[in-house]
Amino acid sequence: MQEFPPPLALSAIVTTLRAAGCVFAEDEAALLCSTADGPTELAAMVDRRAAGLPLEHVLGWAEFCGLRIAVDPGVFVPRRRTEFLVRQAAALAPERAVVVDLCCGSGALGAALTASLSGAELHAADVEPAAVRCARRNVGDRGTVHEGDLFAPLPRTLRGRVDVLLANVPYVPTGDVALLPPEARIHEPRVALDGGGDGLDVMRRVAAEAAGWLAPGGSLLVEASERQAARAEEALGGGGLIPRVVVSDELYATVVIGTRPR
Repeated sequence: MQEFPPPLALSAIVTTLRAAGCVFAEDEAALLCSTADGPTELAAMVDRRAAGLPLEHVLGWAEFCGLRIAVDPGVFVPRRRTEFLVRQAAALAPERAVVVDLCCGSGALGAALTASLSGAELHAADVEPAAVRCARRNVGDRGTVHEGDLFAPLPRTLRGRVDVLLANVPYVPTGDVALLPPEARIHEPRVALDGGGDGLDVMRRVAAEAAGWLAPGGSLLVEASERQAARAEEALGGGGLIPRVVVSDELYATVVIGTRPR
């Protein structure tokens, strides 16, 4: 087990992180100390974090749904609020579910969902090569990760068979990207953040094709902001799905679910 530095040294790390604007400096210092391989690596990690690199990129991992998910530099960091989407998906998944994770990033959603299911078949896809490499590490032998835009790289044999379609698409309006915290704006790929004019461009593309991939009774799950929920419902309904919105006040999460009629 990694030993922590002396209290005075730990205090100095906390002070450095707090001065850099880290709100949870004590918790972050503890994580850095427990992850670093020695004093030299610890000092380098503290410097990278103080310079604004996301904590998860410094550590090389993020905790998500009880799993330690590898997160490489330049890959979208899974947010805790998205655990709510995974829980909703788990409640809908049948036995031996066929699961697709679009815009998969690190592969966190698909990996977490299939870890909670028995005998699931998982396919994930992302357009970013760095994300695909990272997702393949996290998915491992649970499924297959494809490189390409949305549905394009998926096997055609999945059409009409997908029970759960996870699509954590970018949904930040283009005009709001500049308002994001520097950690996201600078260090995460813009393609994983920018959802177009009203934030729903990619979601509409997914909704337009989803019914052709879903099994009867299968569901598409997407995350949105509270103010986008009504338009997201319209998008899923326009794609031939029966839409509904579920909200977690605890996690400040809004998930829109569209189900293909049986």
